[in-house]
Amino acid sequence: MSEDADESSKTEDPTEKKKEKAREEGQFARSQEINNWLIVAVMFIVLVSMLPSTLSGLQRRLTFYIEHVYQIPMDTGGVGQVLYRVVGDVLWALWLPVVLLVIAGILASVAQTGWHISWKLIIPKFSKLDPLKGLKRIFSGGAQAVELAKGVGKLLLVGGVSYLALLPMLRSIELYVGMDPFGLLASMDDIAFTLLAGVLAVLSIIAAGDLAWQTYSHNKKMKMTKQEVKDEHKQAEGDPVVKGRIRQLRFERARQRMMASVPQADVVVTNPTHYSIALKYDPQTMQAPVLLAKGVDSVAMKIREVATEHDIPIVENPPLARALYATVDIDEEIPAEHYRAVAEIITYVFKLKQRSFGR
Repeated sequence: MSEDADESSKTEDPTEKKKEKAREEGQFARSQEINNWLIVAVMFIVLVSMLPSTLSGLQRRLTFYIEHVYQIPMDTGGVGQVLYRVVGDVLWALWLPVVLLVIAGILASVAQTGWHISWKLIIPKFSKLDPLKGLKRIFSGGAQAVELAKGVGKLLLVGGVSYLALLPMLRSIELYVGMDPFGLLASMDDIAFTLLAGVLAVLSIIAAGDLAWQTYSHNKKMKMTKQEVKDEHKQAEGDPVVKGRIRQLRFERARQRMMASVPQADVVVTNPTHYSIALKYDPQTMQAPVLLAKGVDSVAMKIREVATEHDIPIVENPPLARALYATVDIDEEIPAEHYRAVAEIITYVFKLKQRSFGR
């Protein structure tokens, strides 16, 4: 398919084949802002529901070191051992919030696109590392320019909200100088709550707008021209010329197999000029006569020629020939309604060959 087609000519909705190919290549209508919003939302929930108890547990652990600081050896081994324990206590207190943030990032991506792994996206493309091409994509307009403008606008909005949230603290920063560490942590908790709430509100608006834009942009990119749709249908259905040739070859092979079975027939029923029906009947192995070959016009004439070459009786019965041609396929037994007429012909033929018709 042509990737350089004029955008104005891409008026057709994408086919299922193109959608499936895009999914295999990792092309989805996804918004990174949704991921950012969900991560901030989880941070906000952790701050409200888990951080107070987490800080309380951390406070109890750190209080021990503060109260017994005089008992800590001031050599390299003693200080290192204390730092090792402090870091372990901090990691133990924060492991669950960190795990929740990681899970939130994964779920945000899966929720938008489903569970898809595209190996084409994993393989590195060194052409993307060229800074000149990157600058050219940015300043050439289109999606890259939109992404740049969106990033700058998001930075300004989040930065402005963050400044307003931190402004009360900046105005009274001298109050934090003499505050005890645990009081300072509680105060930081309140500031973080206000900051995350403001940022979450702004990101909610940004994420909703970005998701709408990404969906529109992806759908526009997936549009196809009328010629692309025709080419894809042709590939799916096959070239009509090739399909016609295949049908012709199959018909010729089927006719050759049919003509090869004519010498096995016991009788050929004719129209006499337009239809020929080759029948076989073995009283010992067959319940009813079987149609070995049939044809009209040139094929009918060829059946009669083969029958003549192999001394097979040819019997004229126009109504029966037409009826058998219309209702019985090759290698099928004749239906019951034609038993009487066929039986009379085969009995006649067997008498000619001095063969016993049997019961």
